[in-house]
Amino acid sequence: MPDVPPAAVPAADRSRRRDLAVAAAVAHDLLDDEHPLIGLLDLQDLRERASALHAAFDEVTAPGQHILHTFAVKAAALPAVLRRLAALGIGAEVASPGELALAHAAGLDPTHIVLDSPAKTRAELRTALRQGIALNADNPQELDRLTELVATGPDDAHGPLGIRVNPQLGGGSIDAMSTATATSKFGVPLRDEGGRAWVLRAFAERPWLTRLHCHTGSQGIPLERMAAGVRATYELAEEINTAAGRRQIDTLDIGGGLPVHFGGDDTTPTFADYARLLRREVPGLFDGRYALVTEFGRSLLAKSGLILTRVEYTKTAGGRPIAVTHAGAQVATRTVFAPDAWPIRVAAYDAKGRPKTGTPVRQDVAGPCCFAGDLVARDRALPPLAPGDLAALLDTGAYYFSTPFGYNSLPRPAVHGYEPGPDGRLGFTVLRRAQTLAEVVAEAGGDL
Repeated sequence: MPDVPPAAVPAADRSRRRDLAVAAAVAHDLLDDEHPLIGLLDLQDLRERASALHAAFDEVTAPGQHILHTFAVKAAALPAVLRRLAALGIGAEVASPGELALAHAAGLDPTHIVLDSPAKTRAELRTALRQGIALNADNPQELDRLTELVATGPDDAHGPLGIRVNPQLGGGSIDAMSTATATSKFGVPLRDEGGRAWVLRAFAERPWLTRLHCHTGSQGIPLERMAAGVRATYELAEEINTAAGRRQIDTLDIGGGLPVHFGGDDTTPTFADYARLLRREVPGLFDGRYALVTEFGRSLLAKSGLILTRVEYTKTAGGRPIAVTHAGAQVATRTVFAPDAWPIRVAAYDAKGRPKTGTPVRQDVAGPCCFAGDLVARDRALPPLAPGDLAALLDTGAYYFSTPFGYNSLPRPAVHGYEPGPDGRLGFTVLRRAQTLAEVVAEAGGDL
């Protein structure tokens, strides 16, 4: 494990740093007419979250048991962030050629990369095999394709290979985020007729398969169901190894998907909560016989980030105050289109970046996109917002920076990391430059 800071500080410290960062962003003129919207990421919090993850599993694993924590790149597809996580001992879980390219741009060692995707092409598989990247076959047809490529390549000229399974344990409170339902598109369904038997045969016929992968968690999935998915994967691995008469499966990839509490600054559940639950429910997982891989994303970075936008105008319609800002569906896509599943907190600041006070008024916080539903908060009680004030969308360090919606060709905002310097003052680091209008045009094929 790398040298990382002590366990996470109280949420109040994160909140104080956030207020300081908003004021400092104003003082540094990070917001202006050309850039009325920015992302901010608390780099100290990032380090503390990584430390908390390592510490949680160090507490439950056997001495010398190998564990690779990876970060789901889709949650923050920024090489500068991936590079910082890699320095903290966290690899990358990628699900596309683009995400793999970002991991390479961040300088990650191929042995610290895992490829998961339900739609890998032959070219993707060849690349992963050639580079020694671990990958998990999602379905029988992909495994047949992988078998052909392994047979025609040099012996042992590939990284670890496995199969993703779906224990079909049911969904959570957000159907679209539930990966272990009876009809999920992911993995080999173990409860379908012949599914488990097929997995047993696949391993018996392919001694080069050494991993088993399952991902049952995501936002809205209870911890107990996540643990049940890990237990089902562990029990299947034991059955496969018993049938083989040897430890054919040597690594279990238990996925990630730890849910995030978006209702306040508290970090619940914690990595320690989950690790201890796994130790209680699947004790054999930590006796040292299996190496482990995790794939956390949202739970590592969500609390570390915020989107800061200027309030451009205010108005009233039907008696409802509306604050018109520059942060809408283009950055908060899930929140705008599924507000009940993805509500986010909004904090109000004045034009100098100071937290606003005053009697809360129920109001809408709207974005710039040209459709009526472009609202990041509806009928929300906030201090009265005025033109020039700032609205901060909280807990947006994961997904909101790197899953843009191209509506109205709005440019992607800059993302700045912040952390205290040697003198205790907050300093900023550019993690992603703002997209220019020329880049918007080029991306749209403006040269054709």
